[in-house]
Amino acid sequence: MKTNYTNLNKKKHGYLLIFAVFLILIFSIPTQAQVYNKSKGLNAIYEEARDEVTGDVKKIKVDVDHHGNAEGNQYDLAIDGAFEGETVAVLHLYTGEGFDFSLPKAALKEKGFSVYRWINSPPSAEELEEKLKKACQLWIISSNVRKLNEKHLKVIKKFFDSGKGVYIWGDNEPYYADANYVSQHLLGVSMLGNLPGDEVVGLNNKDLKTGLAPGHLITTGLEYVYEGITIATIQDNASLTPLIYGHESNLVTATYERNGKRAILDGGFTRLYVAWDNAGTGRYVKNAAAWLVNYERFGGADKDEGNKPANGNF
Repeated sequence: MKTNYTNLNKKKHGYLLIFAVFLILIFSIPTQAQVYNKSKGLNAIYEEARDEVTGDVKKIKVDVDHHGNAEGNQYDLAIDGAFEGETVAVLHLYTGEGFDFSLPKAALKEKGFSVYRWINSPPSAEELEEKLKKACQLWIISSNVRKLNEKHLKVIKKFFDSGKGVYIWGDNEPYYADANYVSQHLLGVSMLGNLPGDEVVGLNNKDLKTGLAPGHLITTGLEYVYEGITIATIQDNASLTPLIYGHESNLVTATYERNGKRAILDGGFTRLYVAWDNAGTGRYVKNAAAWLVNYERFGGADKDEGNKPANGNF
């Protein structure tokens, strides 16, 4: 019985083609390693270096900036450009004191994010829902009077329940009207008060309620951060994880991560435009946005490549 070598070769080539396609698909899928830097979750960053005399390999702390944070974008949580095509939607309801969002926008652009804002007034609930289809997260920057309504809340809750990140920003009393309106509805928690800030805080420890939570993805590359000018205090709530305590042991920033959902609640939006260079704000903003993408849940698979809006404001 003669072997049909032509058919065998065809089968062999077919299998090789299938295998090649499989490899292409596997290696084209983004991984956490491709999105996150290798230093993710580390505050103080060390790298290995070989002693030229002894040949021993030692860990040496990387260069730091004048505030003491690791210097260079390679020590942010995410690599530059990792979130190209993703949109951060912003309900920018307070724009006093020259707060134009230009500094956060420039920082977010380094990671690939586009920023779209509704300025001073929210859109209709219908427009909000439609535009949020193009966003990976929503930031709400509160004013001193409530501007959102029950219909907006329903849209925001639906967005949040889908796993998309929400960042709720307030500030000293009374600049948390919509922050509390949304956070009470989504998280059952609110912020209160008016405390002086204007300090740089370091890493927290188990004995003192001051500073940054060590080891969180958002605090990657940060040993120091500026707390803001005047700040509100987030009330205790078992569903929240403290992220930043102010120098007076008040909880300034906390995270929510349950049931595949992520949110950040913050009582110090002044650091988005005041004393930006006073320690770590740019890195903090980039890390927070990267975390709110919820990459561990979605893996980048929910991008709608055909539905990217042009750069600008909604």
